[in-house]
Amino acid sequence: MQKIEIHPGIKGLIFDLDGTIADTMPAHFIAWRDTLKKHGIDFTIDLFMELAGIPLYGTVEKLNGMFNKSIDPVQMGEEKEDIFRATIHKTKVIEPVADIIRKYHGKLPMSVGTGGQRSIAEQTLKVVGMDSYFDILVTSDDITHPKPHPETFLRCAEQMGIAPHECQVFEDGVLGMNAAREAGMKVTDVTKYYEVTIGQEA
Repeated sequence: MQKIEIHPGIKGLIFDLDGTIADTMPAHFIAWRDTLKKHGIDFTIDLFMELAGIPLYGTVEKLNGMFNKSIDPVQMGEEKEDIFRATIHKTKVIEPVADIIRKYHGKLPMSVGTGGQRSIAEQTLKVVGMDSYFDILVTSDDITHPKPHPETFLRCAEQMGIAPHECQVFEDGVLGMNAAREAGMKVTDVTKYYEVTIGQEA
């Protein structure tokens, strides 16, 4: 399988977390599917991919609009995250991305920009053994405008002290890739480098 390349002139690396560093997407899908089933929503893989990258409560609000429901975002969000937390210990690192992180650690500034909540993001990085590689973590708790708005990645660049056009973003989600392009950054679609297993039981 081909290796991920760093573009010429890049001075900072920014990584999404779910589906990029950590193979959490299958577990997130199962948690959403099982939670939404109780509310009469058939949560498909296509729908999951369409909503990937939207923060927790925003996803519930979006689903309310799509299915004409009035589900409480906080209550459902907590229910979904409880199911996810129960399987988080099974999460594996995505090796082609981990290789890049290990290779450039201490050589180029690196940060994580995720649509997830800080507590879950920190736990996920710890489970996959990547927490010691990052001093900068920007989460949904730290920004006003989630992906596809570029704020998450611009905040990462700012904290690294690197100009946006000198940053390369590693992403698996369409919204995240759009956010990176909007920020004027180079973007790498990591799904070309590993087998995506969403829909398989975690």
